[in-house]
Amino acid sequence: MEKKFFLRVGFFLLMSGLTLPGFSQSWPSKSIKIIAPVPPGGGVDILSRAIAQKLSVTFSTPVVVENKAGASAVVGTDFVAKSSPDGYTLLMGYSVLATNKYLVKSLPYDLEKDLTPVAYVGYIPLMLVTPPSFPPKTVTELITLLKANPDKYSYASGGAGAGAHLSAEMFKHITGTKLVHVPYKGNAPALADVLGGHLPIMFDTITTSLPHVRSGKLKALATTGPKRSPLAPELPTMIEAGVPGFEISAWYMIFAPKKTPTEILEKLNSAINKAITDPEMVKQMAAMGVSFVGGSIGQADQFLSSEITNWGGIIKAADIKAE
Repeated sequence: MEKKFFLRVGFFLLMSGLTLPGFSQSWPSKSIKIIAPVPPGGGVDILSRAIAQKLSVTFSTPVVVENKAGASAVVGTDFVAKSSPDGYTLLMGYSVLATNKYLVKSLPYDLEKDLTPVAYVGYIPLMLVTPPSFPPKTVTELITLLKANPDKYSYASGGAGAGAHLSAEMFKHITGTKLVHVPYKGNAPALADVLGGHLPIMFDTITTSLPHVRSGKLKALATTGPKRSPLAPELPTMIEAGVPGFEISAWYMIFAPKKTPTEILEKLNSAINKAITDPEMVKQMAAMGVSFVGGSIGQADQFLSSEITNWGGIIKAADIKAE
């Protein structure tokens, strides 16, 4: 009778997302997976593997990265959202998760109801670039030119809903300027046409644009992060350049399935904060333009909520439709 009682209690706790006290204390007792919802080789994948290596040392257990790419991170995100809330399956989410809520029809998961932030890992700022021959030398000069010539100039992006597209729409929204959007099938051809002088304006990640700026093939007016980038400290942020409230980055955040025990979330948060303050890790990721943030679970959740709200407003104002 007593055995049956405990079995029933255990089953109830499992189904309700709760756990017996000993479970969290013994965690981890097997390998942990970090799902990277992208193909191997990109920034999300590289960062996932760097953090996995540090967590493996901290927890003395294997932490492996598994790539589940597809549908703008929807495939991998949905996999984690539907995984057991036991701390053994995590997601390396990134900024597209906040915009997918508005730009992807019929998402198979609810970001805020099915997943919980574990730690805000860090971000890579974007850079406002133009061909060297384009007259404006500052953001203020660019705004003046655009206001005097509404809809005369175009900007490039990697497609509708891409970071470059949304960044430019936010720029238009805040500054009251008018630009024509020219979407491409991917970031590379968009940047190629700006390099070739066919289009005058683009917001691009600092990682891909900075080498062209250093070689003189592009001109950079500002970066978009909350502070100046260590890779280009001579450049002002957009806010410093006179565009109030303009702060956009490609951010990275670790998520776990909802109902993962708080004790496990706290262990993970502490370990991730330890990983991203490791001098070797900081140096390695700084070369990619990554600025680490860290902080508490609550701070990560607050940042995510603000991103969802802010992008919802921009997408609605720009009348960008879900696909």
